[in-house]
Amino acid sequence: MAALRIIMLVVGTLAVLVGLLWLGQGLGIVRWPASSFMIDVSAWAVRGCALAVGGALMIYYGLRVGR
Repeated sequence: MAALRIIMLVVGTLAVLVGLLWLGQGLGIVRWPASSFMIDVSAWAVRGCALAVGGALMIYYGLRVGR
């Protein structure tokens, strides 16, 4: 169970970070890299939000597995 907890926490954290990046790019807040096709495209904001929420749920459940 300890390995499952670590995997869920690591993957969940990465998913939250990537999701927030996609959200920022989709909303036009983050303009890095400048040549990104995701900047100001609302579909990427929605996908980023979904990924961040999914990652947060993985973190939540990962913390509960250890109990």
